[in-house]
Amino acid sequence: MPSFRVEPSSHPQLSAKSPMAADLVQEMYLRELKNYKPPQIKPSDAEGHVQKFSIPKPPPSPEEGDIANDLKSYENQTVEVEGQSAEGSSAPEEDWFEDDEDEGVVPPAATH
Repeated sequence: MPSFRVEPSSHPQLSAKSPMAADLVQEMYLRELKNYKPPQIKPSDAEGHVQKFSIPKPPPSPEEGDIANDLKSYENQTVEVEGQSAEGSSAPEEDWFEDDEDEGVVPPAATH
């Protein structure tokens, strides 16, 4: 039986399982992070994204002469109560209770 012998190669293989490959990628990543320079922020960068602030108008103040007149007219109004007429006399009340005397007596043929 012939035996096969695998010779170690002179250069390491880069694979996901190889710790050397992970170190190489990590070193490249860290080097790029150290070399990164963020762009400088200018005050004019926000012009298209932010609206200009303007102070809102103050609400108009109510006129005090009208408030006094409105209060007097409110106090002088007559109170309306449901069920009473305007003169103060009471209207006849309706009897909402229906008293049917015939309902108490049920003919024997009507029962089921």
